[in-house]
Amino acid sequence: MAERPHILVVDDKESMRDMLSLAMSARKIDVTQAADGLAALDACKRRRFDAIVSDLKMPRLDGMGFLKELRKQGDVPPFIFITAHGSVKDAVQAMALGASDFIEKPFDLGEFEFKVERAIEEGRASRQKPGEEPLPQPELESDEVLPGLVGRAPQLVEVADIVKRAARSAVPVLILGESGTGKELVARAVHALSPRAAKAFVAVNASALAPGVLESELFGHEKGAFTGADSQRKGRFEMASGGTLFLDELGELPASTQVKLLRVLQDKHIERVGGSEGIKVDTRLVCATNKDLRALARAGTFREDLYYRVNVVTVQLPPLRERPEDIPLLVRHFLKKENARQACPDSVMTALKAHNWPGNVRELENALRRMVALAPATELRVQDLPAEVQGGPAAPAAQGLTGDLERIEKNAILAAMNESGWNQSRAARVLGVGRTALQYKMKKYGIQKPGT
Repeated sequence: MAERPHILVVDDKESMRDMLSLAMSARKIDVTQAADGLAALDACKRRRFDAIVSDLKMPRLDGMGFLKELRKQGDVPPFIFITAHGSVKDAVQAMALGASDFIEKPFDLGEFEFKVERAIEEGRASRQKPGEEPLPQPELESDEVLPGLVGRAPQLVEVADIVKRAARSAVPVLILGESGTGKELVARAVHALSPRAAKAFVAVNASALAPGVLESELFGHEKGAFTGADSQRKGRFEMASGGTLFLDELGELPASTQVKLLRVLQDKHIERVGGSEGIKVDTRLVCATNKDLRALARAGTFREDLYYRVNVVTVQLPPLRERPEDIPLLVRHFLKKENARQACPDSVMTALKAHNWPGNVRELENALRRMVALAPATELRVQDLPAEVQGGPAAPAAQGLTGDLERIEKNAILAAMNESGWNQSRAARVLGVGRTALQYKMKKYGIQKPGT
């Protein structure tokens, strides 16, 4: 017979501890109580708990201090914070420390029980017991930091570390980055590395659908809800229950849908379009955007309360221009993917490193596919790159214009270098280009620091 789950409840109010203990006992979950963080630390020395539920504000040692001390001692069980109404910012800070979830006062006991049971389940799934098979982990290629995400730059290694830690819990993840940086790859990695990996991964692009259609896609609809709704249809939240829903282009979400999404995150229930029955869902939400949601919230076009709900764990993907050292690895990866037999000479690699890549990794992949298609059988050629990657217009008739543009570019580089005291990193930031691209242009125009 499986051992009964055992959790720790930490709150300075005895009435709250007793109420939560009674609710958990009814669910066949054993409870140990502690009145503050110091008492909780003592309890954790005596046994390991399947989950911990803690208030944030307590005397002697508060919830945040308790979590920090617990982390110093090793692996932390799934940790749920109880927060006062309106203090979601505190909860977001707690998530950054490693908490797995939070619940706002006043809360419904049903929601509390659901969160605790989910935390226990995911905590046990993430711990391998003797004689049990470990959770399947996706195999990585030699140049991958996450499944499908190629590179070894420090910024990317940091991304991988955050993703691996966040994947173990069920909290929302917000992926930020320019178009083409690999946001969906990161979302898929969060799912693949989580205890939910065997369940569904469902993706929705918020900008690709009209508002009415989007709500039907996300929440489903009942028969007769609108013209053409000839039968009941499950939405993506229901399809992804037990797994992960990836909502791309979150910044494009209409105001009416924002309200409904906030309600799902708070209550863990959805309502189909045209229906009135609440349907319980257990769906992990991963969102992505290339917009500044904080600025949108300040402007009133994105709900601030929703921003804090989805922004529990943030993953910031670097643009390709900030990790030029990964370009050779990406070239090798994409050439292998295309089954290309051509060699990549130094001249091509130099041109690739010099380009600013506004379209990021997606633009690089398309440029390589073009070269592979146009190049002879032996090696890739610079002339087969798109004109903008080559560094200037390809047509001979444009040589006069090219010369004017090159003079303007050279003068701009000289001005930036003088302004920055010939510090290449600062000059590159002034010009809005990568340091490697600046070095390439300086060599091209013969620009050297006076006196060298």
